[in-house]
Amino acid sequence: MNVRISVSGPAADAVRRVVPSLAAERLATGITGLDASLWGAAAEAEAARRLGWTEAVAVSRPLVAEIATLRDELRARGVDHVVLAGMGGSSLAPEVIARTARADLTVLDSTEPGQVRAALGDRLARTALVVSSKSGATVETDSQRRVYEQAFREAGIDPVTRIVVVTDPGSPLEAAAREAGYRVFTADPDVGGRYSALTAFGLVPSGLAGVDLDELLDEAEAIELELALDADDNPGLVLGAAIAATDPRRDKLAIVTDGTHLVGFPDWAEQLIAESTGKDGTGILPVVLGTGAPELARRPADLQVLRLVDDAGTDRHRHGDDGEIHVSGTLGAQFLVWEYATAVAGRLLGINPFDQPDVESAKAAARGLLQARPEPSPAAFVAGGIEVRGTPDVIGAASDLGSALEVLLEEIPADGYLAVHAYVDRVSHPRFAELRDLLAARTGRPVTFGWGPRFLHSTGQYHKGGPANGVFLQLVQRPAEDLAVPGRDFTLGDLIAAQASGDATVLAEHGRPVLTLTLSDPARDLASLRGAID
Repeated sequence: MNVRISVSGPAADAVRRVVPSLAAERLATGITGLDASLWGAAAEAEAARRLGWTEAVAVSRPLVAEIATLRDELRARGVDHVVLAGMGGSSLAPEVIARTARADLTVLDSTEPGQVRAALGDRLARTALVVSSKSGATVETDSQRRVYEQAFREAGIDPVTRIVVVTDPGSPLEAAAREAGYRVFTADPDVGGRYSALTAFGLVPSGLAGVDLDELLDEAEAIELELALDADDNPGLVLGAAIAATDPRRDKLAIVTDGTHLVGFPDWAEQLIAESTGKDGTGILPVVLGTGAPELARRPADLQVLRLVDDAGTDRHRHGDDGEIHVSGTLGAQFLVWEYATAVAGRLLGINPFDQPDVESAKAAARGLLQARPEPSPAAFVAGGIEVRGTPDVIGAASDLGSALEVLLEEIPADGYLAVHAYVDRVSHPRFAELRDLLAARTGRPVTFGWGPRFLHSTGQYHKGGPANGVFLQLVQRPAEDLAVPGRDFTLGDLIAAQASGDATVLAEHGRPVLTLTLSDPARDLASLRGAID
């Protein structure tokens, strides 16, 4: 077995109680057999066109040689640096694949002007751009493509020689790309974005960056038979039950990297689980943690700890008294196991794991703001250069930065969580992520951290569709230098501001407490935030 799962405590009880019945119901056989009725009548139409990921290995095999040939052609012309313009499912899987294989892939999943400028300034003469969008209409990806097209032309480079497109057949991006003469790879349309790790969306950018794709697909193929068996040791059934069937249910899932060779895997799993399960007022909230996270010491009762290790079940990774889930295995196999487990979790939770009904709301709000261009709402007050705004329940009782944060944190219910959304250049200012541990220590509750607008394609669904027990801290960087989007009447600065404001508006409409801090000097303001939290 190239994936091993070890469970104890409530997770082990859930596995013993639930997996035999799942096996008896022939759930694994049903998923492998593309039975769209497994998640109920309301989900059947969506599920009928979203189970192609179970066949991804076979469907993707012919792509490997094609990708390798293109990679060799590019390198023969001195093009050995690959940039991926993509969001959510189009970027998270290739990022994990490339980082785990130590391949050089720059993932551009931001509209922050400084971060995009930095990418443009990195080896442009040797760069190929992969433009990856399932719908073909992702505004971030379209904007990144336009910026790169202009940069290539200004450098005397024909974009046709440098741009590769990955999209669904029939999408507007496919039509435009073929008309422009770009190289196009189309993916299986019967696979949703977050389940697309082993399709063209995961394989093209990582393969062009130099990853051994045959090995990745071999790893996944080696686990396919086990996942198809209605057996008590089926890893997809075991993991699905462990994360979704504890009694009482632990609906916060701490995903901890603890000595595994997989790099960045929790960020991919975060999207898969949050967007698949966070709907109809229920769901599983993934919380990506380091080994020293405060939650691992305090262990809130509703937090289930899952460790990604390289030797699950060995003495080195003994389970604590509260019970844990330990998962080890190769990357290709784990992609497939987690996809099966998430589909199983959807069945156990009684929801459709393949739709994302609340994602569009924030996108629509952002589009409306870009079209209307209203003046920014006035700040409630300014604290040391930080503009402070928020929902009335948060900002009404605040007079300074410290009190605003205090009021927000007091809004976290006993079963709730805090989500930090940083619309900040994560390349230049990675230390904003350190605020997560500080806030977790302060609150005693699970805290998630997401870079904006990237998280909108990941945990954004859970924030609106999941349990109404989240509170939200937005950090919005005012760009020092903006960047125009060629052919559009907005800049990247306009876009990211609209995305932040649009999401805050939708969260407020859902009754979620929101505190928005607009930063003018990120380094200085980070120090101020640390002081206010402490």
